[in-house]
Amino acid sequence: MTRLGREFHTLWAASAVANLGNGIAAAAAPLLVSSLTTDPVLVGLAVFAQQLPWLLFSLLSGVVVDRVDRRRLAVAMDAGRALVIAVLALAVYRHAVSIPLVYGLGFLLGCCETLGDNASSAMIPSVVDSADLPLANSRMQSAYFLLNRFVGPPLGAALFGVAAGLPITVNAVTFALSAVLMAALRRPASTPPAGPAAPRASVAADILAGVRWLWREPAIRTLSLALCLMNITLMAGFSVMVLYCRRHLGLSGFGYSVLLTAIAVGGMAGSLVAPRLQERFSTSVLLRAGLVIESLTHLGLALAGTAAVAGPVLLVFGAHGSVWNSVDQTLRQRAVPDELRGRVQSVFLMIGIGGFALGSLIGGPLARLLGITGPFWVSAVVMAALTVVAWRPFGRRLSLPAGAAVS
Repeated sequence: MTRLGREFHTLWAASAVANLGNGIAAAAAPLLVSSLTTDPVLVGLAVFAQQLPWLLFSLLSGVVVDRVDRRRLAVAMDAGRALVIAVLALAVYRHAVSIPLVYGLGFLLGCCETLGDNASSAMIPSVVDSADLPLANSRMQSAYFLLNRFVGPPLGAALFGVAAGLPITVNAVTFALSAVLMAALRRPASTPPAGPAAPRASVAADILAGVRWLWREPAIRTLSLALCLMNITLMAGFSVMVLYCRRHLGLSGFGYSVLLTAIAVGGMAGSLVAPRLQERFSTSVLLRAGLVIESLTHLGLALAGTAAVAGPVLLVFGAHGSVWNSVDQTLRQRAVPDELRGRVQSVFLMIGIGGFALGSLIGGPLARLLGITGPFWVSAVVMAALTVVAWRPFGRRLSLPAGAAVS
């Protein structure tokens, strides 16, 4: 554990605490929304509201992340998220919560995420050596799947059963603790040097620099576009997952949260083997395998009629997701210069998380039109087509800029 250093472990602890809170909210929030409406379109829009800021402000957030102290920015955004979530908890306790309020607060949370998540992620390469990035990313993935996916959802559902506002309150507290831990980082994250400097470029020029860098690097560009479509297909089904579990699989709210832990179990297993897989196999092989597994995930969920079938599908999906995330994060962290890291990452996140937002927008209408398994059938077809198209690009050895290593 000491290999990665105190700064990384402080950053890891802040992320772990926030992941626990988000895992609790991951089960409680859909249960709260579904208690207000059973319309799949309105349920999906609740997810879209939180993802929309990534489409609107992601590029601007990248400029901010590259211009200010990333540690202080992360602290401020964690504190902001704690405040927004506390407002939602108060509304629940006072029986004043409504769908429009959920949408509005979700949008504010998404605005904080575009800055806070970007800043936190950009810190990792500044606190660990390049050779240790696979291990560092694996540790981050382990915390995510253990706390966000495994421990958090059942706990959130159980707390929701006690009082609807209780899991939301706990989520607010976890972000407050995360802000305290971020503030305790001893070594400042890499930021532009203080003092006299050359005239600063305009915001538009800074954004364009990040877009150009990403678009001119074939490996990062290909990965970005593929991830966008993968996220659209993924969220098309997962945005109505709570209704899929209740209507199609016949699960209770607690059963829904327990089923989602299958993703966590697979994810934890994937995070353990990801560094070894990156040592043994090329990035191309791992990305190709990921396309196939993702396609089969949608097909498996479309065909599943019981939790006993859906559970193993989600288990394998979790392992794949953990490995894929570790591979693409390491690829980007090694390739992008530090002075451009916030901007390039913001472009990547806008494309990738923008896919989540678009998927959550279309999932409800597809479920209403084709039935609750409709989004999974459509996603299976789209992912099969993407696998065919991306097979050759991902089959070649991905080339990175000079000085950047790739397995």
